[in-house]
Amino acid sequence: MTIEISSKLVKELREKTGAGMMNCKKALQETQGNFEKAVESLRQKGLASADKKADRKASEGIIESYIHTGAKLGVLVEVNCETDFVARRIEFQELTKNIAMQIAACPSINYVSLSNIPTEVIEKERFIESGKEDLINKPVEIKEKILDGRVQKILKMQSLLDQPFIKDPNITIDELIKQKISLLGENIKVSRFTRFQLGE
Repeated sequence: MTIEISSKLVKELREKTGAGMMNCKKALQETQGNFEKAVESLRQKGLASADKKADRKASEGIIESYIHTGAKLGVLVEVNCETDFVARRIEFQELTKNIAMQIAACPSINYVSLSNIPTEVIEKERFIESGKEDLINKPVEIKEKILDGRVQKILKMQSLLDQPFIKDPNITIDELIKQKISLLGENIKVSRFTRFQLGE
C-alpha cells in the first residue's frame, strides 16, 4: 500500500537535498515517510548532490538552436557544464534541446532566473499591480501581501527556471537541470538565450 505524503514534507526534503520533487516524493514513499531515511536514500542514489555542485565553475557546454515548424520562430540558448566530456553526452544534449523548446513554447520568458530580473522591471510590475482597483481600500498589510504574491507570480512567468517543464509539468526547468546535475555529476547552468520571431 502506498503511503500518502504531504506536499509540505516533499518541499522540505527538496529544500534540504536539492533533489527533484518526484525523486523526493518517491524517497518518502519508499521510507514510509521517514524524513532522515529519505535523505539517506537520495544521497545513496546521488540525487542529493545537485546544490553542492552549483558553485563549481561551468565554462564548457554547447549553444543549442531550435527552429519551430514553419521557420517563423527560433531560439539560441547557451547551456554550460564543467567539461567537454559531459557536453558531448547525449543526456546533456537532450537537456539543451528541451530547454530550447521550452523557451520557444513560452513567449512570456524573458530571463534565465528571478535573480536576473532588473530592479526597474520589478518596480514597474509593483506599480502597475498596486494601482488596481481591488487593492485600493485594502489595509496596508493585506495590500502588501497580495501585492507581493501577484508580483512574484508575474515575475515567475518571465523566469525560465521557474517554468513547469512542458514535457512533465510536475517539475520545473530548475528541477530538470538539478536531475541532470545529479546524473552527470557536474554543475550545469543556462547562461543566456535569445528568441527570434519573424518580423519582430
